[in-house]
Amino acid sequence: MGAIAEIYADLDADVPEGEFRAAVEEKVEEMGGLADEETAAMLIAHEVADGEVEGVADVEPGMEEAKFVAKVTSVGELRTFERDGEDEDGQVINVEVADETGRIRVAFWDERAAGAAEELETGAVLRVAGRPREGYNGIEVSADRVEPADVEVDVDLDAADTIAGLSLGQSDVDLTGLVLDTDTIRTFDRDDGSEGRVANLTLGDETGRTRVTLWDDQAERVEEFAAGTTIELTDGYVRERNGDLELHVGDRGGLTEVDTTVEYTPETTPIDDLEIDTTVDIGGVIRSTDPKRTFDRDDGSEGQVRNVRIQDETGDIRVALWGEKADRDLGPGDEVQFADVEIQDGWQDDLEASAGWQTSVTTFDTGDVPSAAEGDETGEDDETGLGAFAGGGGDDESKEDGPRDGESGDGTDHGEEAGSTAESGAEGGDGGPIEFTGTVVQASDPVVLDNGSETMRVETSSTTHLGEELTARGRMAEGTLDADEVF
Repeated sequence: MGAIAEIYADLDADVPEGEFRAAVEEKVEEMGGLADEETAAMLIAHEVADGEVEGVADVEPGMEEAKFVAKVTSVGELRTFERDGEDEDGQVINVEVADETGRIRVAFWDERAAGAAEELETGAVLRVAGRPREGYNGIEVSADRVEPADVEVDVDLDAADTIAGLSLGQSDVDLTGLVLDTDTIRTFDRDDGSEGRVANLTLGDETGRTRVTLWDDQAERVEEFAAGTTIELTDGYVRERNGDLELHVGDRGGLTEVDTTVEYTPETTPIDDLEIDTTVDIGGVIRSTDPKRTFDRDDGSEGQVRNVRIQDETGDIRVALWGEKADRDLGPGDEVQFADVEIQDGWQDDLEASAGWQTSVTTFDTGDVPSAAEGDETGEDDETGLGAFAGGGGDDESKEDGPRDGESGDGTDHGEEAGSTAESGAEGGDGGPIEFTGTVVQASDPVVLDNGSETMRVETSSTTHLGEELTARGRMAEGTLDADEVF
């Protein structure tokens, strides 16, 4: 084996041997006899290896040159512009390319731009070498060398307009989705002293769910869209945050409400399968709620938290809603999905879910879906989607909640508020008095009793205590037992 063949054999790059030998010959001529073929081959091998990345997701600003193979997903329009101090106009065309790891924009300039406009088509596979930089919509590569590549790149071009089809570095994203949740507008100071605005919403479609970040003027739009609205998003771009992909919309993008039906089926982890120190999506029916509480943080600021308990067919868990999420209008019987909650070690070794800034909260119209208090009517024929949230959930042992760790010293209890009312089978057919026996899980406003499978709101002037077992006797009125006696 000759020296050139040996150097090529050791080369860890996707370059045909014929191209490599031609580059070696060109290098020998270029150096005018200062290098023999072996030296030239070593130089070419170094040039080829330097900047070679495993995928477009590995391209970073600041690299002198990045080399990768990718498939063309879209070809932009050829644009002409005036160069400062020059008589001749410049030309540029932006081409979106992708591989299995992500997407990136490649800018072709002048002669290359004209050639790309005439010759490039969606689906073509290119070998690209160029200089990466941080562009308006993420990382862009200014092309130095581009040539066709006879290799397979597994990219589904038809998936680009769905949430599941999003990939890192993608720009000019247009998709239609269902608004699942919205946050308030927040302000921040930029390095230049100006004030910026940002807001978030969560979109879902048939393929999944994603977080959308809206900047400046677009942030104001978040107040226009309620959960359940279908919107069309245009000219978005994909970034990564905490290991997840999310869409961003700036001044060039847009949001428009549209009269289109988009199906979204939540995929949740059964409560009985939850494990500590994981981030998951959970869903179910609100069984009970606590009042909102405020507390002082270590930095002197004031925080707020509110606890709710949700139940699915496998069990129940307490969810702590932090910050603005504590103000969400959630009550017993509401069907809800909490996306991206952190499962933590709670009080008395129970697991609990923490819903922080990254969590999206989506409520659904339960319609005819049974609530958690309706016993055995669990919707067994609907094992996926919203129907999977409902059901009895097995035994729910009553317990008095005490202080939990990690709440910055607020020191308040977690007595549970009203759960799903136990009207089913409780009220006689003639509307006469009924009795309900259970453990006090909320001691006032109203009193709430839990018998292990159902909860009952009770209006009474009697003094009650958490954990006490009582029987209330009276008549049902608007879902509440108006007690004549409590004993």
